[in-house]
Amino acid sequence: MNRQILRIAIPNIISNITVPLMGIVSTAIAGRVGGSSVTAIGALQIGVTIFNFIYWNCSFIRMGTSGLTAQAFGAGDSRQQSLMLWRAVAVALGVGVLALLLQYPIGELSVAAMGGASVEQDTMIRDYFYTRIWAVPAGIMLFGLNGWLTGMQNAVVPMIVAITVNLIHIAGSYLFSIVGSMGLAGIALASVVAQWTGVGVMAVIIFWRFRRRIVRVPWREVLDMEQMKRFFRINVDIIVRTFCIVAVYTFFTIASAHMGDETILAVNTLLLQLFTLFSYMNDGFAYAAEALTGRFIGARDGVSLRRCIRLCIVWCGVVSIVFVGVYVGWWRDILAMIVNPDSGDIAVLTEVAGRYIGWIIAIPVAASMPFIMDGIMVGATRSRIMRDSMLLSTLGYFAIFYALRPLVGNDALWCAFTIYMLLRGVLQYFMSHRLHDIYRAANE
Repeated sequence: MNRQILRIAIPNIISNITVPLMGIVSTAIAGRVGGSSVTAIGALQIGVTIFNFIYWNCSFIRMGTSGLTAQAFGAGDSRQQSLMLWRAVAVALGVGVLALLLQYPIGELSVAAMGGASVEQDTMIRDYFYTRIWAVPAGIMLFGLNGWLTGMQNAVVPMIVAITVNLIHIAGSYLFSIVGSMGLAGIALASVVAQWTGVGVMAVIIFWRFRRRIVRVPWREVLDMEQMKRFFRINVDIIVRTFCIVAVYTFFTIASAHMGDETILAVNTLLLQLFTLFSYMNDGFAYAAEALTGRFIGARDGVSLRRCIRLCIVWCGVVSIVFVGVYVGWWRDILAMIVNPDSGDIAVLTEVAGRYIGWIIAIPVAASMPFIMDGIMVGATRSRIMRDSMLLSTLGYFAIFYALRPLVGNDALWCAFTIYMLLRGVLQYFMSHRLHDIYRAANE
């Protein structure tokens, strides 16, 4: 069982870890594009947050596709596997085109709601947004294809594509932003080139690797209303759940920007990059839980399901302990790699970060469970539990922040975020009757 978990988790960890590394490189490049590092890093964070809002609200395509495909894989149903592939493609294309059509209102409303502390910063945000928006259809398509491959128990193809995309993004960011002097727009253009390349690479590999397992299905079955209703019934809960996540992270950036000090926004951005390193590592085991939970439920194998869940929880605990040690020992070194060492801001950023680093050290412990619980619920298609637990956790997040902000300022934001992560895992565990509902699904 450990081999099966690691066969899916390790490639996903490699895939995932390239994302925050790409974010760290982008942040480092933003700090070197000229002018104030604080202004540029803050503008990049606001721009990235806008796209996180778009992408995270589209992540239902990946999650809904993954759980249903995994159950079809476990049941040995090749026709349903093929239908899920084309259904994911159709939905992703529709949503991606809609985002392009609505780019101006999305962009202007986002800048109005999350605008920076200066006209210069707002200009940087707009340059970034209106360039990167052309990557959105490709990014959403990659969500759908990654979800299908996860359900098919294949983590190697997404890893290959993720490495390709992120290497192109890193190289392009340097080439366009530093060599080409395009500023933040260069980082955004690199994303456009990288993600469309990723779609092409993934399409070729899927056709080559799975051509014997993809059966011919008519489009009227792909778009069958009853099946689409089931797909969206699951996904409505995931959309609500994801909207709550987006609200939490977006508010985190907004609240940081409104603390009255650009340095706080920059420091919170840098520290959130450290948390992201941990979260993407744990997500690798969440994807393993997602794929294997769906597979064992589809195969009606309750014994393997219990072993899989128990071992995935253990692996997430081990990852959390490792990251606590990393953050305690090397947080200054990690920050030094992100911020331009020649910048006059480095000493101030490190000093302010030291005030809040305790939260980053505590978060891996608080956030050990929610990632793995999310994976279990996706694989079991128990989307209502995900939705309800997220709604309650989000309410707790805002209540804690507003209660503590007058007393402790920015610490209130980090305290609320830490407790929010803890609540997510605890609530899902008890809402599933300590996972007995999930185990019972394998015997129905």
